[in-house]
Amino acid sequence: MNLSGAIIVQSNLEIMVEVDNPNYEAARDAIAPFTELVKSPEHLHTYRISHLSLWNAAATGLTAKDVLERLESQSKYPIPPTVVTEVEDYMNRYGLLRLRKDGDKLLMESDDKTLFVEICRLKDVEPFVVEFVSDTCAVMDPERRGHLKMVLTTAGFPVEDLAGYTVGDPLPIQLRTTTLAGKEFKLRDYQKEAAQVFYASGSEKGGSGVIVLPCGSGKTVIGLATMSLTQTKTLILTPNISASRQWIREIVDKTTLTLDDVKEYSGEVKEIGPVTVATYQILTQRKRTSKKETEVEEENISEEEAKKILTNFPLFSEQKWGLMIYDEVHLLPAPVFRLSTEMQATRRLGLTATLVREDGKETEVFSLIGPKKFDIPWRVLESQGWIATADCNEIRIPMNPELKMKYALASTREKITIASTNPEKGDITKRLLDYFNKPEDRTLIIGQYIEQLESLSKELNIPLITGKTPNKEREKLYAEFRSGSLKNLMVSKVGNFAIDLPDANVLIQISGTFGSRQEEAQRLGRVLRPKADGGTAHFYSIVTQDSKEQEFAMNRQLFLTEQGYAYKIMKRGDWDVLSRTPEEMQALMQEGKV
Repeated sequence: MNLSGAIIVQSNLEIMVEVDNPNYEAARDAIAPFTELVKSPEHLHTYRISHLSLWNAAATGLTAKDVLERLESQSKYPIPPTVVTEVEDYMNRYGLLRLRKDGDKLLMESDDKTLFVEICRLKDVEPFVVEFVSDTCAVMDPERRGHLKMVLTTAGFPVEDLAGYTVGDPLPIQLRTTTLAGKEFKLRDYQKEAAQVFYASGSEKGGSGVIVLPCGSGKTVIGLATMSLTQTKTLILTPNISASRQWIREIVDKTTLTLDDVKEYSGEVKEIGPVTVATYQILTQRKRTSKKETEVEEENISEEEAKKILTNFPLFSEQKWGLMIYDEVHLLPAPVFRLSTEMQATRRLGLTATLVREDGKETEVFSLIGPKKFDIPWRVLESQGWIATADCNEIRIPMNPELKMKYALASTREKITIASTNPEKGDITKRLLDYFNKPEDRTLIIGQYIEQLESLSKELNIPLITGKTPNKEREKLYAEFRSGSLKNLMVSKVGNFAIDLPDANVLIQISGTFGSRQEEAQRLGRVLRPKADGGTAHFYSIVTQDSKEQEFAMNRQLFLTEQGYAYKIMKRGDWDVLSRTPEEMQALMQEGKV
């Protein structure tokens, strides 16, 4: 109990955090590893303790005692006994069940006889039991290791997987000390730590898990560091071809591997090498039965059915991979989840800026790829200069009378589209482009609706990249943007992730995917790489006021609020600042006039 504490812990596992309390930031950072942000109005933010958040915390080394001490040190009032019980119960469950190997046998064991017998008799667990060795140990089906982990997590008893990994084909690989361009290269302390925590000196305690770090912090470099630790044949999965080719450039630039060692497996190139970089889309491609639907997206398809109809499944099953890296792991499509249930004997590294999934499949990431092993608050990396300082703004615009009537008469889904494509967004975008017109400014405009983007692209004479833009043309435009010959670039949702545009310092979001928190984080990440001049990154989200879009915007901002970013809300009366200099605007903010 601490009368100056910034949090109030409630018996329903929710935590109220007082934003105006002097200890707010310390409290927020203390509880972040084991909570999830639920809502963030002006003065009181609400966090929630969940079973999954506690298990992820346990996997990083936090104990129930650590969690309770953090709550007690920051809480204004005593911790409710029910919360103490829940935290101790669920955190202590992690590791009560363990998987290990004995020759070719997969064993599940526990030190708690009663619990073990109870778990093994569960209807969903019984099919995995081959035979009982004792009251605390049983032989399990080794071919269904991933399925078993999913079932146990769902039952509320996550198993600690110590069964180890197969040895992949060896691959000598070292990190360079200078890049191909002659620049000095060395791992940052947190990158080295993240790779070592994942690898765990090659023991069974390492080898599967997720590293959570902001865009621009060098997650790809952590992947390279992990490859240098494992020294084995590696399969890297990415969201798109641009991301795949970025990985290939980074590998060749910063390691001793050459283009003869690193191959692309995509819709355009199908080569396999000691390191193969493939897209999620190519792995979910099905054998053609018609000209329609070439990708598997159904939720109810089984693994056996997937094997039969997935064209490129042999890429998973016929190579002796020693390491798999899942880039942007939060984007994993359902079929790749299912294939990953079969890859439990291969080391699996997930990389992401946020584990948030709007479909609620965080449990599948936890079970099949691995628990969260390492993360750092975004603001900490910002304070150390590893990512740019970010200025987040939400600009609320009204609907004209005609649009307001159209909105009032529309269905819910139509309301979202009408608000998202409000024509007045074009005027605000133009004002922002006029405002950020210095030679060093690079502005990305990103949106969800293709017609809206195409119209604005013509109006503002700015090149547009969509999913239909040929990869050759995409690479050309990205290169021109990097070089500075192109100051402004417009992208559809293909720009949400994995494009390396280090000099982008302004991002204008004109529409998004409903209330997607991970999309908001990914988009801010496009401008977070440190600037050569040490400048600030500017993020503007243009939202239609008093609409469904405004409601979604509040949810979209949750993850970034959890990381310590505050959105400045601008309405019509504030728009005149867009014609002022940055210095004048900063002064207005300090005076509380914006």
